[in-house]
Amino acid sequence: MEPINARSMLDAAAADAATATPDRAPLERRRRLSKAALAVASQKVRPAYSPIVIAGAVRLADFLLLSTVGVALYLGYVVRIDGFHWEFVTAIFGMAATAVICFQSVDIYVMEVFRGQLRQLTRMISAWSFVFLLFISASFFAKLGDEVSRLWLSAFFMVGLGALVAERLLLRAMVRSWARQGRLDRRTIVVGSDHAGETLVEALKHQDDSDIDILGVFDDRNDDRALETCAGSPKLGKVDDIVEFARRTRIDLVLFALPISAETRILEMLKKLWVLPVDIRLSAHTNKLRFRPRSYSYLGKVPTLDVFEAPITDWDLVMKWLFDHAVGALVLLLALPLMALIALAIRLDSPGPVLFRQKRFGFNNERIDVFKFRSLYHDRADPLAAQVVTRNDSRVTRVGRFIRKTSLDELPQLFNVVFKSNLSLVGPRPHAVQGRLQSRLFDDAVDGYFARHRVKPGITGWAQINGWRGEVDSEEKIQKRVEFDLYYIENWSVLFDLFIVLKTPLALMTKNENAY
Repeated sequence: MEPINARSMLDAAAADAATATPDRAPLERRRRLSKAALAVASQKVRPAYSPIVIAGAVRLADFLLLSTVGVALYLGYVVRIDGFHWEFVTAIFGMAATAVICFQSVDIYVMEVFRGQLRQLTRMISAWSFVFLLFISASFFAKLGDEVSRLWLSAFFMVGLGALVAERLLLRAMVRSWARQGRLDRRTIVVGSDHAGETLVEALKHQDDSDIDILGVFDDRNDDRALETCAGSPKLGKVDDIVEFARRTRIDLVLFALPISAETRILEMLKKLWVLPVDIRLSAHTNKLRFRPRSYSYLGKVPTLDVFEAPITDWDLVMKWLFDHAVGALVLLLALPLMALIALAIRLDSPGPVLFRQKRFGFNNERIDVFKFRSLYHDRADPLAAQVVTRNDSRVTRVGRFIRKTSLDELPQLFNVVFKSNLSLVGPRPHAVQGRLQSRLFDDAVDGYFARHRVKPGITGWAQINGWRGEVDSEEKIQKRVEFDLYYIENWSVLFDLFIVLKTPLALMTKNENAY
């Protein structure tokens, strides 16, 4: 008998879930959560900080701190005696970079070490001492010993060490404060409240220095196999409730405590959950099937198999934020004169305000207010966009017809990007909350529609520059928008964003046949 390829089975299940019709719990038809789930969801939760970004920032801070100390001592002492030489400044930068590499080699750039004190200080002192021994050895073999000031070298070692210790004490205080606020926790829910789920919860809770915060468990079963509590974690509801629960509170990880042999059951649950902007993993701690070590990712010592990953996280999220605010501010500055002319034209064309706010879907189905130039007559405004604007729509003003055709009515959304940060420059377009295809909400018309909300919406996007913009009067048009949006999410990069931004003006002029 051929062996079971469990990994391929899981991959196939995940891929099938990405294309199959998900059972959804859209925001318009909220499920009623249990009292236990409501109690957890009502707790105040602060935004999470990425440990990967924190570790990267500490590396940069170490390099800048040591470089500053070395250069300041060099300018304050050596230059007065021997003059300025760029070679010494380069050597200082080299020592600072070497120190960061040595710190990395002794594993002090991890959150568990940041929380500690003695362990990180002893490792850091040892690595810093090694850097100086390395520098002294290099100077000796290069016959530069007479050219290096011993007083400067000693001062660099002592002052640099003191600065590093002070920095680490400050970092320790900050990390502990963030931990108390829950900013470093991975808020986790477990699917499966049977014996396997209880074993998993116990294994996660008994780990030292764990960042896993288990909020509760979910299970569809109502028989004796489903426990009301798993190792102290309450049962919060059924799997169908997870989507609504994740809309109400921050969830970082969904962890399945089901055997990999339960392929059909896992697949049915993935069809419901893949639209969420969370990591989804399958616990492998009780499975008899074993894969190669590199196939696993670990939560402490608990092995798991990755099914879905949250898009645009850690440094990718930082890069996208910087792109949005830097490029967005530049575009806004350049567009201000044009926006002033449009505002004047709107005021002269018809009575009413220049701008209006409209409710749209944002990240994770959050309702956000987006700004637009008014393009309809004020007394016939439709703030909920319940009625789609069609060709020759009598509600549209003369100026409105032009700015809608060219998408200039969207320019005020640059304020959302730069100042409110609830929009990105590039992303899936934020559709109106009551957006409909004929009489059906978009979520009813398109499978996996809410998966496009796994990232922040944008002013322009991959679907828009490919012509999928304007009126939605057929199932194909909304289906194509979702397909292009999902492609963008899965293939995101800063260069992809830049390409879309640069191509947008041409696309607005050449692909506007559906914009009225």
